[in-house]
Amino acid sequence: MNAYAPILVLGALGAGFAIFSVVMASRIGPKRYNRAKLEAYECGIEPTPQPSGGGRFPIKYYLTAMLFIVFDIEIVFLYPWAVSFDSLGLFGLVEMLLFVLTVFVAYAYVWRRGGLEWD
Repeated sequence: MNAYAPILVLGALGAGFAIFSVVMASRIGPKRYNRAKLEAYECGIEPTPQPSGGGRFPIKYYLTAMLFIVFDIEIVFLYPWAVSFDSLGLFGLVEMLLFVLTVFVAYAYVWRRGGLEWD
């Protein structure tokens, strides 16, 4: 337990600072609300009314999300592979080439569907 004491103290200090900051900001911060501050913010674009059941999203939203996830997964697998590259040998190289080929197939799909065009 002695080995974990500094980690627990650091976690308690971090949580305490976060709670203190939120509480103090709500207590002493300015409270001048107006109509513009209470509106939803959509990246500088005026909010548009949505149908009651929700609206249809363009496929580009999903393609961008898919591309983001694909490259995140690639990084998750590439880092440990790079660390232990010497011990894996030729087998590790071939497996990573197959993995990168799979990633490029996903990239080509997104590119073909227009997910990289920002109109």
